[in-house]
Amino acid sequence: MMCPDGIGALLRSVRERAGRTREQQARLMESAQDGRWFDPENLKRWETEKRLPVAVWHEPIATAYRLKVGDVRQAVAVSREYRRHQSEENADVNRRRFIGAAAAGISALPGIAQAREGIDSGLTGSGAGDLAYLASAFERHRGGYRGRSPDVVLAEMREDLDLLGQVLNRSHPAGDRADLARTAAGIAGLVAIVQHDRGDQRNAHHWFATAERAARESGDRRMTAWVLARHAMVPLNYGAPQEAARLAALARREAGSAPTAAAALSAAVTARALAGIGDTDRALRALRDVQDLADRLDGQEVADTWFGYPGQKHFVHLSQAYTLLGNTSDAYAAQEDALALTTSPSVMTRALLAMDTAACLREDGDPTAAAEMAAGVLARLPCPYRDGLVRSRADALRRQLTGRPHDHLGQALA
Repeated sequence: MMCPDGIGALLRSVRERAGRTREQQARLMESAQDGRWFDPENLKRWETEKRLPVAVWHEPIATAYRLKVGDVRQAVAVSREYRRHQSEENADVNRRRFIGAAAAGISALPGIAQAREGIDSGLTGSGAGDLAYLASAFERHRGGYRGRSPDVVLAEMREDLDLLGQVLNRSHPAGDRADLARTAAGIAGLVAIVQHDRGDQRNAHHWFATAERAARESGDRRMTAWVLARHAMVPLNYGAPQEAARLAALARREAGSAPTAAAALSAAVTARALAGIGDTDRALRALRDVQDLADRLDGQEVADTWFGYPGQKHFVHLSQAYTLLGNTSDAYAAQEDALALTTSPSVMTRALLAMDTAACLREDGDPTAAAEMAAGVLARLPCPYRDGLVRSRADALRRQLTGRPHDHLGQALA
């Protein structure tokens, strides 16, 4: 369903006259938006009108294609009107088929769901029920573990992920498509977090890459910043602080200076990454930045979800940053503050804070106590939590131990 005078035909004709491939045109799109990455697949979707570019893309498109913004907007409007007429025609066909079947005496009950789908597909804004359901599913899943294991959370998300894939492959009005892309970014990001916590680094990277593509398509820079900051925590927690610092810097650029949860998280991850590579001065500056941002957050920005930055989460990040910097007095204080605010089960959070305490004990010259504390944490953890993130923290501590403490913690990890 492509309009011969719409945005798809316009973009394709300009690109082909210039003799450029989609990849080359995508590079021009990146230049038009100050070097930010652009997926060539978006051009394919726009040229075939499987999707229409939302308003946030109109100016970059005009710049990259050397068009007037007004011409881009007019072409999008023509394509949208063409779709509306096509939908009306399809609705009329579906209605005649349904009425004809009823007149022939065919029972409607076995196919009642299909009848609804046929009618619904012909209406403007079709699929609104699925879109609303996915938005509510996103809100439901973003609340965190709430005492559930990572495997249980993934199992509960499975059906919603299947539905999301189906809905993304349908045509939607431009505004609905942007909202759906944002929902897809959030849900994909949640899956990536769980895979990160389970220790499946490769799969976590893949899900975060998918989440970033969706976030950029939606045009929501705050969502993009959140995805990048969360993505940075994969290399950060699994031994690659340089890569973590790179991703965190991108997140901070997307987040800007406004006091948002995404901006605070980006600064916190930056501080931890810089502490991990030994860049003390810049890490301390990032810590001052995150404290300033945290002091100005309110409302949903401090909600106790994977998208908020509440006080408890703030102190968890401070604990790890100060531990990596070797500042044990501030690290111990952050651990106490975090535990005082941890009222939910938070099995993993408590375990990670205890691992930070163990690392501080080693820094303070008591490797035996450090090994005993870490081994005790592992022994008390339920089976679903003994691998992944907590284990990686214990492994990092073990590499810093020698002699009997090293062997003792090694036995607990075996």
